[in-house]
Order: sequence, then structure tokens, then C-alpha cells
Amino acid sequence: MTPPADLARAPRDDVTDVQARPLPPGRADSDAAAARAGGAQPTPLEPLAPHDGPPPAGAVRPNARFMRSHPAHWVALGFGSGLSPIAPGTAGTLWAWLAWVALGLWLTPAQLGWLLAAALPLSVWSSTVTARHLRTADPSAIVIDEVVAFWIVLWLLLPAGFWAQAAAFALFRFFDAVKPGPVGWADRLLHGARGWRGGFGIVLDDLVAAFCTLMVIALWRAW
Repeated sequence: MTPPADLARAPRDDVTDVQARPLPPGRADSDAAAARAGGAQPTPLEPLAPHDGPPPAGAVRPNARFMRSHPAHWVALGFGSGLSPIAPGTAGTLWAWLAWVALGLWLTPAQLGWLLAAALPLSVWSSTVTARHLRTADPSAIVIDEVVAFWIVLWLLLPAGFWAQAAAFALFRFFDAVKPGPVGWADRLLHGARGWRGGFGIVLDDLVAAFCTLMVIALWRAW
């Protein structure tokens, strides 16, 4: 087909010549990934810094997928018991009780003591990591603090029957939920702290609740 005479005589710069241009390196891959994902890009978790704590905003709601995304989440969420929609602290303490009974079938009291010695720093570490990833200072889904604290109660009560353990469960839940006196003080002491201090603060009030539980039981036995 012969182009019109006026177009053929026009300077080259005046001729409309649209050509496809390649995207800059890396742009094509990112745009293609965005298209495949429907335009939504996942927000990666922020890296954990030892001196840093939970970011101030943008809380994440924990679920099973979140729990599976990091080993610390498994521990902090009580292997799923902290995901209970109702009273996660009570659910975590119940899980701790059942796990303790199961462990007692295989481990001696001395071995249980060594388990507790390892579980305590593990609880601080997992609480620190998980609270940061959830972007919340003290998430209710973190129940490893209840687990470790109630294990301490049960270990110091050995040997104890069902009703003694049930009474300890009720007392511990009372002190942990109501937070009277020293438990409330411990809860406020490091509340909102960043980094490992925040993780230790999550565990601290439960340790004080365990101490108060043991004090009441000791007084009851002495009386």
C-alpha cells in the first residue's frame, strides 16, 4: 500500500511512529506478580531487632496461618490453644494442665524441673518475637506465659491429686484474670515495653500469679 504523498513528503520527526518500549529491569517481574495476585501485595513481617519491640500500629490478627509462619508463634500461642475465640488464657491454662498430665506419664519430677528451666527463657523469647509480629504489646493470644506459670504451680504441688490440681487451676485463673495487688503491679511494670523487656513483661505477671496461688495453697495447708 502506497502512503499518501503529503505523509511521504513530511519530515521524519512529524511522522507518528509508536513503538513498544521494554520496561526497566525488574519492573516487568514486579508488575506481573502484582497482576497474578490481583494487585495486592503481601506485607512482609518486619525483621526482629533485639533492642526493638512491637511497632505502634497496624495490629495483626493471629490465625492458624500466622501460627505456622514462625517457630516462636507455635510456642507463644500454646500450639493453637491461644487461638481460642473465647477466653484464650483459660484455654491455654487448660492445655498446660493436660500437657503436664501427659508429660508426667513419661518424665520424672526432676526431668520436669529441667523442662521448666528450659521453658522459662523460651517463653520470654517466643513472647518477644510473637508480640512484635502481632504488633501488639501484650496480645491475648500469647498464652505461653500461662502455660509456664501454671506448670511451675503444678510442679511445686507434686504429688497432688485431681482436686488439688483443680483448686490450683481455679486460683491461678483468678489471680491471672483479676490481677489483684502484686499481680496488677507486675502487669503494669513493663506493659508496653519494647524488645525482650516487653517479652519478659508478658511473662512476669503470670509468674506473680503463680506465686500468689502457691501462697494461698500453702496457707490453706498450714491452717
